[in-house]
Amino acid sequence: MSDDFYRIKRMPPYVIAEVNAMRHAARQAGRDIIDLGMGNPDQPPPQHVIDKLCEVAAKPTAHGYSQSKGIPGLRKAQANYYQRRFGVELDPASEVVVTMGSKEGLSSMATAISAPGDVILAPSPAYPIHTYGFIIAGATIRSVPTTPDEHYWKALDNAMAYTVPRPTVLVVNYPSNPTAETVDLAFYERLVDWARENKVWILSDLAYSELYYDGKPTRSILEVPGAKDVAVEFTSMSKTFSMAGWRIGFCVGNRELVAALTRVKSYLDYGAFTPIQAAACAALNGPQDVVEQNRQRYQHRRDVMVESFARAGWDIPSPPASMFTWAKLPPGFEEMGSLEFSKQLLEHAEVAVAAGVGFGEEGEGYVRIAMVENEQRIRQAARNIKRFLAERS
Repeated sequence: MSDDFYRIKRMPPYVIAEVNAMRHAARQAGRDIIDLGMGNPDQPPPQHVIDKLCEVAAKPTAHGYSQSKGIPGLRKAQANYYQRRFGVELDPASEVVVTMGSKEGLSSMATAISAPGDVILAPSPAYPIHTYGFIIAGATIRSVPTTPDEHYWKALDNAMAYTVPRPTVLVVNYPSNPTAETVDLAFYERLVDWARENKVWILSDLAYSELYYDGKPTRSILEVPGAKDVAVEFTSMSKTFSMAGWRIGFCVGNRELVAALTRVKSYLDYGAFTPIQAAACAALNGPQDVVEQNRQRYQHRRDVMVESFARAGWDIPSPPASMFTWAKLPPGFEEMGSLEFSKQLLEHAEVAVAAGVGFGEEGEGYVRIAMVENEQRIRQAARNIKRFLAERS
């Protein structure tokens, strides 16, 4: 019997998991590892959200199968959020589907709309599901840059001119994971025009919609008139409400794409546990002060991290959004490579970061650093890193 499975052959070992395993082993050995690797919020959801979960879970009727596309109240709550936040009108019945996090939504969408041999345009460096969701589905990836400059537009045009078969889907992710780059509405306007002209679907990942800083709100591609003709957008409760483990997200926008995703999901799952969906309604419909509090918390951590790491001898950029900074390896460590540097940092400084190569070939030479520990732990990480750099200078 052969174990040479087609899809497994197309998936290299998950680099990020390698460092995570080292971190876990070190903690099991009793070492105090400061984890700046995984984008895992360290705060709990709002209390009223937890209370709603418990209230609904206590009902005897709440434990059966739920609805794969999401309960009507949650789809309506997400439509109301888009109206409040972006001024975008959505039909909860046909333009909103609930997903088990944006990661599941993107992978199920890839299954729904791509076939072996299709060419997909995806950013590099990229969050792995942006490429491997389609690779698992049998499609082929052509990489485009993340930086929203003229080089980006030239890469898109070259891809359409020189790729056979012509690409059918473009994945965009702003604020970007891992690079934290952002775009303005003019970028999206140009992108929608380009997609119409080239008959390409756009999948926009807006998971970090509410983690923006310095008073510069992120924009949605769906704010562009006519964007729903060519685009859908994925969002998540994970970062906005510190609900990462609850696995609730959304896909909204183009009816044809939403319907395709909904049909695939109807075969794959029965939706998230109903009490979780009810609690997500409470989050979206209830007080929104926690969103601003989270934003301020991460902005303060960002400022502490940039300042303390600079004093440690490692200048890192100040991200305009997301919960990450995308940093070049410190001077003198470039030849080591991002994976080995991450291992060395974990072993000798007791600080975990994510190796840039885990986000694609273009990520080599960088690491992603998450702002998921409190200010005191971030300063401790900086002190550990300062000692590590000094010992190896």
